[in-house]
Amino acid sequence: MARALDAARLEVMRHLLASVPEEMGAALKKTAFSPNVKERRDYSCAIFDGGAAMIAQAAHIPVHLGSTPLSVRAAIESGPLERGDMVLLNDPFRGGTHLPDLTLVAPVFLGTERRPSLFVANRAHHADVGGMAPGSMALATEIFQEGLRIPPVRFVRKGEVERDLLDLVLANVRTPLEREGDLRAQIAANAIGARRLTALAERVGKEALLGASGAILDYSERLLRGAIATWPRGTFRAEDALDDDGLGSDPVPIRVSVTVSRGGSVIVDFGGTAPQVRGGLNANEAVTLSAVLYAIRCAADRDVPVNDGCFRPIRLVAPRGTVVNALFPASVAGGNVETSQRIVDVVFRALARALPRVVPAASAGSMSNLTLGGADPRTGAAFTYYETIAGGMGARPGLDGLPAVQTHMTNTLNTPIEALETYFPVRVRAYAIRRGSGGRGKARGGDGLVRAIEALAPVEAAILSERRRLAPYGLRGGRPGKRGENALVRKNEKTNRTGATRLPGKWRGRLAPGDILVIATPGGGGHGRAG
Repeated sequence: MARALDAARLEVMRHLLASVPEEMGAALKKTAFSPNVKERRDYSCAIFDGGAAMIAQAAHIPVHLGSTPLSVRAAIESGPLERGDMVLLNDPFRGGTHLPDLTLVAPVFLGTERRPSLFVANRAHHADVGGMAPGSMALATEIFQEGLRIPPVRFVRKGEVERDLLDLVLANVRTPLEREGDLRAQIAANAIGARRLTALAERVGKEALLGASGAILDYSERLLRGAIATWPRGTFRAEDALDDDGLGSDPVPIRVSVTVSRGGSVIVDFGGTAPQVRGGLNANEAVTLSAVLYAIRCAADRDVPVNDGCFRPIRLVAPRGTVVNALFPASVAGGNVETSQRIVDVVFRALARALPRVVPAASAGSMSNLTLGGADPRTGAAFTYYETIAGGMGARPGLDGLPAVQTHMTNTLNTPIEALETYFPVRVRAYAIRRGSGGRGKARGGDGLVRAIEALAPVEAAILSERRRLAPYGLRGGRPGKRGENALVRKNEKTNRTGATRLPGKWRGRLAPGDILVIATPGGGGHGRAG
């Protein structure tokens, strides 16, 4: 199959293909039930070739998209897929990230072929998939406590949902109506993607479409290799650490060496990183690969379309049984959201030695995850809520970091106060920029946020956060960003006075009506010595 395309046709085909996952994402957002998908847009969509190589993605969640090809591969290996079939999975040891991220994979047939020519997939974070606590993100010691683990299973067969399997899933979650609504939105998104690809094949021809897909992957590889080839050769090392695993007091070191080699290739080796931990801060290899790809691509001096071609110049060495490549039955909920951020931090820190005028200081380094759950007294129905709270961006060479933004491995929006208070029995008491939390420097780090939420009913809550002990680093003389803080303000019914208690980075407890949970997120590090 010829892959040679002139530059204009290649660019046209690249944008045509990229429009498909964008439209899938729009359909998913509009038809989802939960605020986490509808408001925060915690989902990702992409298209793949017949061998599970990612061709194009929408600009969604970095931690999802670098790992989704492994889920697609697992779906293919689960057995032959026919027209109208879709495979559901979330198993972190079969290409998933953590259990709340449910991935749905569908084959795309462009003609009368017996095997699919393409695949579409989407991954959405569900606000609850069972487990020991509402939101399925509380600190656990093994994956069985984190929720329902789903291997690759046929969820849709010849266009019809497998009702028995759906019932099994819904019986194991706290909010079945919302879960079914989000799953059906994922089905609709895949159906849209399959239709658009079929129509595109009819328009340009099947062989031309598949040939262009291969050419696009080669194009991304050339671009990234060309960027890496401009970097100084050598091995650049760095170390950072997680605050703790939530069950002990010691930091968890993550060490990396980045070797830039001849020919535009790079080896990223995590030898010397801490063994996997008891708490849920373990990352699987798919998450680590996502974080590494993100960091390498960000450091490139050109806009490289993200697809399977980007993986080709990168060799990952993640020793098995470490916190960056944990083995079953490790708990992994926080590995996806917190350890992924620290992996980016440590890879950037190493690259800063090679590219001091390119790489920024550390950003907030935590998604500051909050989960809430209980029964809504207005309806009597169960509710679960999950959000990540923005922080400060690290200062860039010559530019201040942005305040109050989601950085690196998360790319979600906030939940608007109006939506939060409408959906759930809570009141937002404060939502403001945390002034002065960014690190000083020639360029200042961005400031974090303060979010204070009052419970209006009994609520079970959990916080999974980082950078509460170890501050985001500055670079080239810049000062660290301010560490994050969590606090609980209890209401005393007798005196109507309140008392604040500082909470650790990983916490789980109950809120009574009137209690206020306060989360102050870290600021970004500064860059350059202040004059």
